[in-house]
Amino acid sequence: MGRQIPRLLILLVIAVLLIFPFGAVTEAATPPASLRLYVFDCGRLDIPDITPYQLKRDEIATNVMSVPCFLVAHPKGTLMWDVGAVPDRLIPQGGTGTLRQYGSSAKRLTDQLAAIGYAPKDITYLALSHYHWDHVGNANLFAGSTWLVRPLEREIMFADPPSPRTEPENFSALKSSRSIIIRTGDYDVFGDGSVVIKSAPGHSPDHQVLFLKLAHTGPVVLSGDLYHYPEERALKRVPTTEYNPAQTAASRAAVEAFLKQTGAQLWIEHDFIGNAKLKKAPDYYD
Repeated sequence: MGRQIPRLLILLVIAVLLIFPFGAVTEAATPPASLRLYVFDCGRLDIPDITPYQLKRDEIATNVMSVPCFLVAHPKGTLMWDVGAVPDRLIPQGGTGTLRQYGSSAKRLTDQLAAIGYAPKDITYLALSHYHWDHVGNANLFAGSTWLVRPLEREIMFADPPSPRTEPENFSALKSSRSIIIRTGDYDVFGDGSVVIKSAPGHSPDHQVLFLKLAHTGPVVLSGDLYHYPEERALKRVPTTEYNPAQTAASRAAVEAFLKQTGAQLWIEHDFIGNAKLKKAPDYYD
């Protein structure tokens, strides 16, 4: 019997190592005491032709666009906002994944989430500014979350034939996800006014932006594709590829009035230079 005890201990240690291999355990995040915003690097878009944005090369600082992803951590839950262009499954370990020639990313979203203690299964809500391919890359990872979606976006995402402006295989699992359909106006995600999804149609049928009331950083609006380049905003250029240019102009005017009313910053998600200045996870804004 005495000889069997060391053998049992060895077997127990082996079993534990198989279940919890070295380096695989990440300390789970605890709900924050107040609202936090994490910014992730989800790659870039090297736009070959900027003429659809009604801009000339000498009018812009760079043709490259950033592709950020965002995690909103609230005491009552979590929200993923926009989930990249290149899905994690196309990004090799230690390499760069590409999609549609000009989309690329060298960092997996799941790795960046794990570094701050989150896994896709921990995410309460998923919301996308709109359905275009460069915002939905990792949507399937969050099929277990509650999807906050407007009806026209959901309709076009699952249309047959699919829209050429997206990659249906990257969000197909959302079709059976638990969903909340946002039919009109603003949607207060956690019920306290600190995280509000606002309607801003035009770029796509039911495009939306996200308002955050951060205690120290102050109010912020995440733009989706209300603008792509900051020069669009400065020069008042509306891309020719908008779903409804008149709606885009009206949504821009409404958001600009909201920014003035609230004193909120506008973070243009595709602004490569502006996004580079934002602190990335594991740092956060609060």
